[in-house]
Amino acid sequence: MSWRPTKQIGVGDVQISPLARKYVNLVLDSKRITYGKFIARFEREIARLHQVKYAIFCNSGTSALQVSLHALKKLHGWQDGDEVIVPALTFVATVNIVLQNHLKPIFVDVEPDYFMLDPQRIAAKITRKTRALIPVHIGGQPADMAPIMKLAKKHDLKIIEDACETMFAKYRGAPVGSFGDYACFSTYAAHTLVTGVGGFICTNSSTLAVKAKSLVNHGRDGIYLAIDDDRVASQQQLFQIVDRRFKFTDIGYSYRATEFEGALGLAQIRNWQKIVTARQQNAAYLTAGLRDLSQYLELPKVRPGADHIFMFYPLVVKNREVRRQQLTFFLEKNLIETRYLLPLLSQPIYRELFGDIEGKYPVAQNIGTHGFYIGCHPGLSKRELDYVVFKFHEYFRQQKLE
Repeated sequence: MSWRPTKQIGVGDVQISPLARKYVNLVLDSKRITYGKFIARFEREIARLHQVKYAIFCNSGTSALQVSLHALKKLHGWQDGDEVIVPALTFVATVNIVLQNHLKPIFVDVEPDYFMLDPQRIAAKITRKTRALIPVHIGGQPADMAPIMKLAKKHDLKIIEDACETMFAKYRGAPVGSFGDYACFSTYAAHTLVTGVGGFICTNSSTLAVKAKSLVNHGRDGIYLAIDDDRVASQQQLFQIVDRRFKFTDIGYSYRATEFEGALGLAQIRNWQKIVTARQQNAAYLTAGLRDLSQYLELPKVRPGADHIFMFYPLVVKNREVRRQQLTFFLEKNLIETRYLLPLLSQPIYRELFGDIEGKYPVAQNIGTHGFYIGCHPGLSKRELDYVVFKFHEYFRQQKLE
């Protein structure tokens, strides 16, 4: 193939539509850059599409997770050192927020085919100090929520769905985010919807929604969480709000997003089905092109009864004649961006905190050591996809493995 891209084929992309530009300019013209109509409409759409009553927009998926766990700990009287079950393979934010809330992460190995919390291994890790489970929907595909929910109900455990990478996907007909006490999404770069920074806290509980929104706003009294909350009909209500609107009931955070992110998100969500379809089609194209390399590479699998919206395209090297580092360096040299597939317990800070425990979770260790991913986002052209497939084959020809 003689064609070569002039810029890197990235794992993510953002496309700014004319509507997004219009909405951002409307924000500028309004001079209202804090919580306003664009965020409010964006929240309503996310809630509707994920079949939850409340969606709270904040500045990141990580913030959403941290606030959700903080709220549950506060409302249920959990103690420092209580335990939260997490997968042994995930982005570091899932575990960081447990530590930041002074709770103890309990790691559970993952499924070899889908990379997510293995329901068959959870029960053995539940103790009298276990308070919650954080299943992670990785890379655009749902975790196996039915057995997880059954375990949570049996042991009276709370669930936070880490759905940061998996907006809009369904599991057995129900959207991710509709299962847990809380669910968290991200709109950071390379995610399904891209607003630069941004995240969502979703819940069906009014109590949990008010607590989360308060924590996002410095722990402010729930009577006044947006600048329109003092627009009330009666003077008695107004005086009550004025009296309480600068009172703080928790040690919260400044995790608010702006109307600019809301405007970008609201413009994109109108085309969410096209975005998801493009990702799925690109993933299918890559799978067709790489299928003859399946003796060397484990291609992505789709869980029966679930959607896969392919936030990225994951691969695991399964032939030990192939060295992941050598392959990914070859791809990077040829302008194809790669990321390792969420290695967790090998991270330097976790080795420092927990010791060398990676070997206790062999499935996660194998994926973290041999897995990586590339992009399959809507911004990729057929020529770029063909180039990616060609370069994979070129590598294996050069190594005399094909």
